[in-house]
Amino acid sequence: MGAWPEREAPAGKSHFGAILGANEGKDSSFPFLFKAENSCTTGKSCDRVGENMAAPFFCHARCYPFAMSKRDFYEVLGVSRSASKDEVRKAYKKLARKFHPDVKPADPNSEKTFSEITEAYDVLSDEEKRRSYDQFGHTSRGGRPSAGHPFEGFGGGGGGGGSFDLEDLLGGMFGGGGKGGGRRGQPRAQNGSDVKAEIMVPFTVAVEGGDYSLNVQQGSKTEQLTVKIPAGIDDGQSIRLAGQGSAGSGGGAAGDLLITIRISVHPWFRRDGHNLLIDVPVTPSEAALGAKIDVPTLTEGVVVLSIPAGTSSGAKLRLRGKGVRNPKTGDRGDQFVVLKIVLAKDLSEAARGLYQQLAELPFVDPRDGLWV
Repeated sequence: MGAWPEREAPAGKSHFGAILGANEGKDSSFPFLFKAENSCTTGKSCDRVGENMAAPFFCHARCYPFAMSKRDFYEVLGVSRSASKDEVRKAYKKLARKFHPDVKPADPNSEKTFSEITEAYDVLSDEEKRRSYDQFGHTSRGGRPSAGHPFEGFGGGGGGGGSFDLEDLLGGMFGGGGKGGGRRGQPRAQNGSDVKAEIMVPFTVAVEGGDYSLNVQQGSKTEQLTVKIPAGIDDGQSIRLAGQGSAGSGGGAAGDLLITIRISVHPWFRRDGHNLLIDVPVTPSEAALGAKIDVPTLTEGVVVLSIPAGTSSGAKLRLRGKGVRNPKTGDRGDQFVVLKIVLAKDLSEAARGLYQQLAELPFVDPRDGLWV
């Protein structure tokens, strides 16, 4: 074949317009050689003037007629033409999180924008497609712009390097739906919400551990659950019962039941960490002269405690190993007996006389130097 005839692009027309005018009534694939000073349809200076071009479907991307409605893929993702594959991937994930239709359901343009982003990533993430796009632009995709499926590339639906799992992309922001959870028209698995409850357990059960029955409303029926109370649990701690919360939807897992423990007050004992304390009244003579007294324990009945002579009120006497079990080590704390010296409200004449004699004896003032 000989050289193709040269034609000047008419003033004010693009190369493509010149091609159409020169090619009227002829085979649309007939090639021409053009020399023109005008800009192409995109408003950019064509760098392929003077080259053989098969018009119109094998023209350079900038002169491609449909390019006017399609943005440059690098511009879509906001990356440079020299961007690495990792930079392309990061840019896509950032934009996809922002413009995914499930993230912006009220935005009528979100699906179109997301489709554009996905199409751009589908090309630029694949080395062969990217090389072809860099050379031929949008014409590299079969001679026409590809609309692309708005969810192409998710769950294995995209080609090349453009495959993403929706959970990986959106980071589980919708409660988790597994692979393919982002395909529109399919119900997405939604986990049920957690349910909170509060129960009051007996003091002894909290110290020693045991079972506690709890009635839970599940839909229209009431279900009785048995809660295992660990020994040594503290007031305000929580117990989680997996799968006993609100039901999930679309195959999602049920939520959990979070039970906050409150401990009832014991008539005698109180807790101080893993130790138990009990106030025990003693008479002045028992404190002064010493004595053996009966003292209750929480789980072992009554034991005999020796009070040393000269014990003051408020003194603490230890009963080792009779406190609260440590849930981590299994060891028990101690029980402390706090002595309280108590006088009878109504003293007999004899008792009063004896106290009078004691008052006349020399003694060390317990307040001596206290307020100095």
